[in-house]
Parts: sequence; C-alpha cells; structure tokens
Amino acid sequence: MMTRKPLGRPLGDTEYLLEQWGWWRMDGMGIPTYVSPMMAVMRDAMPVAAKSYSITDDWATAIDSALAKLIARDQQIGEVIWFYFGAKWTMVRVGKRYGLSEAKARELKQAGVAWIDCAVREVRDAA
Repeated sequence: MMTRKPLGRPLGDTEYLLEQWGWWRMDGMGIPTYVSPMMAVMRDAMPVAAKSYSITDDWATAIDSALAKLIARDQQIGEVIWFYFGAKWTMVRVGKRYGLSEAKARELKQAGVAWIDCAVREVRDAA
C-alpha cells in the first residue's frame, strides 16, 4: 500500500492538514457525546493510550467548516474530498463511485484541495 506523502508538493501543507483531519474525524474527535457516569467509570478502568494528532481542534473545525461550504457549492468535488481524506478511500474507489477515471478523480481532488486552501486562508493568516 502506498503511503500518502503530500508535503513538498504545491498545496502539500493543505493536503497534510486534510490527511490529519481525516484521522481526527475517523477517531470521533470533535463529536460531542453524552457519557453516563457508569460509562466514565468503565472507560477509566481500562486506560487506552491517547493518540496525538498533528492538527488542533481549531484547525480541524476550520477544515470541517470549509468542507461543508465546498459540498454546498459543488457537491461532487466536496464528496471526492470527503471520501478520499475523510473516509480514506483510494482514488480508484472514488473514481468508480462517480464513474470517472482515477486521473479525473485526482483532478477533482486537487480542485477541492485548492478551494479548501483558499477557504482556510483567513485562519492561516490569523495564526
């Protein structure tokens, strides 16, 4: 299996953020859930090693917001980003979902990454 290595390419930092956001999202971070007192006792009885992410909650919610805006604007490109980064699908699988070639799916992904890069620019400038 090929490891995704977006750094060092144009828009690589945004792709890296999206990659980290995908892992953050898959682990259920940022999802408010109710935990009963008994569940908290059971959870604390069996400690699990905490995962460390290379993305903060603020950045992850900014990516969430930008992706939601992209899906509202262009659903197909937004879903390509969602499936590739959020669900960790391969480009071949994403392309098959939409009846596209892998190359065309990659083009849509790059367009989505560029759109999200522009959308989170305000957060990047503020940081």
